[in-house]
Amino acid sequence: MLSTSEAASHTADLVAAARKAGADAADALYVCNASTQISVRLGALEDVERSEGEEIGLRLFVGSRSASVSSSDLSPAAMGALVERAVAMAREAPEDPFAGLAPESRLLRGEPVDVDGDDHGDPSPATLRERAEAAEDTARAVHGVTNSEGAGASASRTIIALATSTGFARGYATTGYGCSASVIAGEGGGMQRDYAYHSTRYLADLEDGPSIGARAGERAVKRLNPGRLASGAMPVVFDPRVGSGMLGHLSGAITGSAVARRTSFLLDSLGEMVFARGITIRDDPHRRRGLRSKPFDGEGLPTAPRDIVADGVLTGWIMDSASARQLGLEPTGHATRGVGGPPGAGLTNLYLEPGTLSPEELIADIKLGVYVTELIGHGVNGVTGDYSRGASGFVIRDGQICEPVAEITVAGNLKDMFRELTPASDLVFRRAVDAPTIRIEGMTVAGA
Repeated sequence: MLSTSEAASHTADLVAAARKAGADAADALYVCNASTQISVRLGALEDVERSEGEEIGLRLFVGSRSASVSSSDLSPAAMGALVERAVAMAREAPEDPFAGLAPESRLLRGEPVDVDGDDHGDPSPATLRERAEAAEDTARAVHGVTNSEGAGASASRTIIALATSTGFARGYATTGYGCSASVIAGEGGGMQRDYAYHSTRYLADLEDGPSIGARAGERAVKRLNPGRLASGAMPVVFDPRVGSGMLGHLSGAITGSAVARRTSFLLDSLGEMVFARGITIRDDPHRRRGLRSKPFDGEGLPTAPRDIVADGVLTGWIMDSASARQLGLEPTGHATRGVGGPPGAGLTNLYLEPGTLSPEELIADIKLGVYVTELIGHGVNGVTGDYSRGASGFVIRDGQICEPVAEITVAGNLKDMFRELTPASDLVFRRAVDAPTIRIEGMTVAGA
């Protein structure tokens, strides 16, 4: 594994070689990941994985024609062949008037923001195994749990470096840790499964194994003996671990490529009220130890916190340089990419700011509703906003969360759902996309 400075130098050398071979412009991305994963099941070690791989991708331009190639062989001979192949491919590629590097004037030039994403840790496989075993042992000890799908713990370290022919060459490192458990409660046809997990940048921030295991076991037991629910329109309340998916649908609808292709249900909503007054949705790539924090984007532009929705109003699109050119706008520092192709656009640490009501207060006036803890399927139309997902969770009756319910469908249209959304006050930063408990009025629930 190269150091960040070595990786930045390596990508810069590859870009220089591309220019020397006839490219008018080029950029290169290096990614190296080393990880250890431990899996246990029923108290026995099930799998140990240790992997380390590095790859470099080159994108170059000959006029308005471009090509992208990648290689896991970083030897001088392989890099020379990579450049030759890319130049030959670009000369045969179709012209694209919107393709090109990010504007040179927009590149990160000063000191990058320190997002504190690397604790320099390297826990041993034995340490990871202990954590996984503690999670599973605790989950299996919960009364009513009858079997286990296993538990796991992992540790990884990633080096990322980007260089462009416009003079950008920088890199950064991140570490990542995780622990999870999944168990089964009940017997025969009445069995139910559930899970719990946690991921962090610092090992010191990772929730301990017993806490994760206890939560997985308790969730599985609570789901036993689910009933059915009569169909109708009613309030639907989403648990934070599934409610964050609403922000994912928003993210997909405001990417520059979707807008340019006219395949977004929010196509005509820029500057309009999309949510209720008081709703703020923020993207924060500078959150210290955030799971998606980064000092620069996939094109070398500086990242910056931004309110995607401010007081209910959609403030703008998220764009890489190509989609920005299509729309006659400027890139927003949200470019994302892998080593094998051109950039797209995506958000980082996205979250819905909390409201003023506790979860208990949020549901207190609901005579009949559903508290959703799991969603199934992918029934979301990004063009129309139509939403229909299989779900399970609990019935809300007279302001209280009551018996479990399964095999239901919750449906609506995302435009209406966004306008009818109310957040609770229980926001906790645990994922890359976070939301508090949210309530949405007037959804259609199909049950028995």
